[in-house]
Order: sequence, then C-alpha cells, then structure tokens
Amino acid sequence: MTSPYRRWPLCAVMAGVALSAGAASADPAPPYPELLRQAQTTSPRLAEARAEIARATGLAHQAGARPNPILGVEIENFSGSGPYKGSSLAETTASLEQTLELGGKRGARVEAGRAEVEAARRRAAEAGAAFAYDLAAAYAGAEAAERRVEFTTEAVALAEEDARVASALVEAGREADLRRVQAMAAVQAARAGLDEARAARATAFGALTVLAGAPTPLSSISTSLLAQADRKLTISPLDPLASPGYLAAQAEREAAARRIRVERTRATPDLSISLGVRRFQEDDTTAMVAGVSAPFPLFDRNRGNIGAAQAELSAAEARLEAARLDAEAGARAGVARVAATDSRLVAAREGERTAEEAYRLTRIGYEGGKLALVELLGARRALADARAQTLDAALERLSAQAVLARLQGRAPFGEQP
Repeated sequence: MTSPYRRWPLCAVMAGVALSAGAASADPAPPYPELLRQAQTTSPRLAEARAEIARATGLAHQAGARPNPILGVEIENFSGSGPYKGSSLAETTASLEQTLELGGKRGARVEAGRAEVEAARRRAAEAGAAFAYDLAAAYAGAEAAERRVEFTTEAVALAEEDARVASALVEAGREADLRRVQAMAAVQAARAGLDEARAARATAFGALTVLAGAPTPLSSISTSLLAQADRKLTISPLDPLASPGYLAAQAEREAAARRIRVERTRATPDLSISLGVRRFQEDDTTAMVAGVSAPFPLFDRNRGNIGAAQAELSAAEARLEAARLDAEAGARAGVARVAATDSRLVAAREGERTAEEAYRLTRIGYEGGKLALVELLGARRALADARAQTLDAALERLSAQAVLARLQGRAPFGEQP
C-alpha cells in the first residue's frame, strides 16, 4: 500500500527537517532498561525505600543492645557538726550497678527488629516494582507524546497541501471560494493541534525527568518502547501470593505480631544488682556492699501498649487479607487485559491502514473533481482518529504488560526485541 505522504515529497522533507532540528538540540532518554538502572541511584522514591531499610536495620541493631552498667561514687558523713565536723568520719562507697532484663525482653526486641527489617525490604521490593511500572508508563507516555507531535506535524503538512489544491481549484473556477476558506480553517485547526501536542510533549518529558531523577532534562526518546507492544507474550501462571504487595503485607503482619511480644515482656519487672566497696576514713578500713532492687508493678503493667499492639496486629491482618484479594483479582484481570489489548491493537492497526488508503483515494477523487472538499476533510480527520486509536491501543497493551510484571515483582521490558 502506498502511503499518502509520499505524494508530497516537499512537505514531507520540510517536516522531517523540522523534527531533526528539534531532536538535535534534545537530551535523549536512554533505552528504558538503562534508564531504569540509572534511576536506581537517582530516583528520590527509591532512595526513600533504601533509607527505610537502613533505618530498620539500625533499629534492629540497637534492639540487641544490653542496658549500660552504672558506676557510682557516694561520700557520706564528710561534713557536719559535732563529731562529723571535717572528714575524719567520712565513708566513701564505689559501686557498680547492672540492670538484668527479665522475661525475654532482649530476645523479643531482636526478633521484632529482624521482622521490621524484613518488612522494610518487602516494602522496598513493592516500591521498586511500582516504580518500574510508573517509569515504563511515563516513558511510553513521553514517546507517545512525541509521536503525536510527529502526527500533527504531518497533519499540518497535509492540511496545507489540501489548502493549496483547494486554492488552485478555486482559481480555476472549479470550486467556490468558500472551499478555500474551509481549507484554510482546517489548516489553522491543524496548527492549533500541533501547538497542543507540543505542550503535551513538554509536560510528558518533564514528568519522566522528575520520576527518573535525571540530572539533566530529558526531551526525546532514543529507543522506542512502543515497539514492545507488538511482541507476543507467553503468559506464565501468576501466583497471587507471590506478588510484592501481598508479601509486603505478610511481612508487616509478622512484624506487628512480634511487637505484641515486645510489649508483653515489658510488663515483667527488671532486676538491678549492685556491688561495691565502702571505705571508712576513721579507721582506714574497707567493707563490701551489695544490693538488689526491682520495681513493684503496682500502677504500670503496660496494658495500654499491649492493647495498642494487638490493635495494630488486627489492622495488619486486615491489610493482609485485602492484599490477598487485590492480588488474586489483579492476576485474573491482568491476564484478561493482555488478551483484550492484543485484539484491540490488531484491529486498530488494520483500521489505520484502511484510513490511510481511504484518504489517498479521497484525495485523488477530490483532485479529479469527483468528490467534495468536505469528504476530503472527513477522510483526513478519520485518518488522524485512526492513528490516535492505534497509539492508544499500543499504550494500553504496554500498560497491560507492565501490570503483569508488577504483579510478578519484576521490571517490565527488561529485554529489547
């Protein structure tokens, strides 16, 4: 099939020159897999996830620390009245006191700390999968915006060529002057659409730059991601219970259960023992001193904190059940969505080819005086709509593929075709 754009080489060359000039001054985005690797160190979202892991690791390390011993020096009877005047009857005691944690406090804290680290890692894995999906969507959206600029640029060229033909027919007396006015109005509408497409492209690339945390603005695409929409997928069975969201909720539920044990052990009083040496200044003698103390749990038995921890566990269990239902529904919908988008893309591409041929034939008929200008304008609008539908179908198929990858906890489009 002959493309209609090959009938006007001058306009096509001018449009290509304009696009090439814009691309020369652009900072192209690397291929999606490479951009994703770069974003591992530049994206604020992923940096936050790594910081949460480091925070949980630090708290887990601190949880294993034992109470510090207390060194004390006490001087008695070193000043007063009567026989205690001066320091001849002073008594000096040097002691070492150590608190012994009872009830398995330290072990409970260590286990809870490890559970918190695992939960942070699971949340980071979930955040990484979600980020890869969002970056793929932003990358494909930026490329689609770039494609729309190309389409509208070509649409302007076509509208201008149609207007030139209409003017020639008017000058030859074969068309009323109204047709020239209508053709010029179509040119103005096409130019307005081009301005809108350029603004959308700038917005899309700005969003991609921010999401990737790129040090310099990205303003063009070096390797097409939309080409991945034509790849045939072999969909392996999805295990909803292996999705990052469910695993993160499961780890958070485990951490909440560990925190209950921590709060329960805190209700057990700790034991403090001390050992020291006392020196009597009067006769220059020494004696050993020892002591044992423990708080009496009369008022505070940590019941409030235990109840709060139990409520946190109930909430975590509810989130786990919700995550399970979401993962199961997402797995079913994801497979069905890929199949549906496959059919939609095939139909859209066939519709675009039909619209191109219809426009070509309509333009031949208009130039030959067999068809009216309104039919030519309608055919051009149908071609533009068909291209937009094909682009939307490709974006939808890419999104469906990326959703499956997110459910599986992996980055989409890791391999270029």
